[in-house]
Amino acid sequence: MKKTIIGIMGPGESATSTDLENAYQLGQLIAEAGWILLTGGRNVGVMDAANKGAKSANGLTIGILPGNDTRGISEAVDIAIVTDMENARNNINILSSDVIIACGTGAGTASEIALAIKAHKQVILLNHSWESQLFFKDLGKNNIFVVHNAVEAMNQAREILANPR
Repeated sequence: MKKTIIGIMGPGESATSTDLENAYQLGQLIAEAGWILLTGGRNVGVMDAANKGAKSANGLTIGILPGNDTRGISEAVDIAIVTDMENARNNINILSSDVIIACGTGAGTASEIALAIKAHKQVILLNHSWESQLFFKDLGKNNIFVVHNAVEAMNQAREILANPR
């Protein structure tokens, strides 16, 4: 039976304290739901916080790494996928995830959201930037869902999984 993979995308070094808190809680909730967490795998920002949250609840984590080795990996990644693809790995992140949650925003996160829109995947936006919400909702039409906290994000993820498009 296929396991559900939830991808959490978000900024690294530029993550806000709110982004980090949301990512940690999302990681916990994903693990508690019995789902697998997928991130960019690095030991910074949203990636690291989400992985640590998942591990705090005994979850399984996958890190899709940009380089050709595991330097800079989050200590909370169980399965490291070394890509040597730098930012091109973002497509792997999107296509390998059953549900994508964008926690915060930055240039890399924006590229992942755009790739998800192109792949006709549904994306949950958990950020407080009205401008980015408006921009992505316009691009993604009915495939973009705006939430305000981790619990709402999980409820939306359950809805997406129950009613795939």
